[in-house]
Amino acid sequence: MRKSFLHMSLKSAALFLILIVGLHNTSNCQSSFGRNDTLTRMAIVFEGDTIEAKILPGIYIYSYARNMGTKAKWTRLRNAVYVTYPYARKAAIVFNDINKNIAGKTDKAFVRNYINSREKELKKEFTDPLTNLSVYQGKVLMKLINRETGGNNCYDIVKELKGGFTARFWQTVAFFFGSNLKQPYDAKDADAEIERFVKEVQRMYGYSG
Repeated sequence: MRKSFLHMSLKSAALFLILIVGLHNTSNCQSSFGRNDTLTRMAIVFEGDTIEAKILPGIYIYSYARNMGTKAKWTRLRNAVYVTYPYARKAAIVFNDINKNIAGKTDKAFVRNYINSREKELKKEFTDPLTNLSVYQGKVLMKLINRETGGNNCYDIVKELKGGFTARFWQTVAFFFGSNLKQPYDAKDADAEIERFVKEVQRMYGYSG
């Protein structure tokens, strides 16, 4: 009986010690946190329970009936949009800036010099990357420039900034390389799939618009 009582006392002591150590560690852990250690999370309330919420990236599901040729075309177009959309945005920013700064200016020398300075800036930044684009990617890029400038195709942009002769020259060059500066953009019909990819890129990289 004495042995049993001693055994129970040791167990109780051990349990008491564990509780004391646990409480001590908990108090230390709690005291080590400050007001800046709180993490803000999105949440929803569902049937009275508050549940953490997260926005997951989209996924694409293909049926087995979809042939490999169609999937390859889809992948090619998606890759082209991902590669060229940043260039289209930057080109549109420069174009819109040029229009803003030469609007109402009657000094032809100022206009010419300003356009040439921005053109040099574009060439310095984009010549190497753009020369590595395929003809197919070039076509997609021109469509996206049309989109980002609010409906201006590349031919009209070149004509407006550099003159009709220069625009015709570059249109001829584009024609020989199997492309066309006058690429239209129809977000609701012909280019609806490109538009979906653009929205995807915007969500992925935080672009606005």
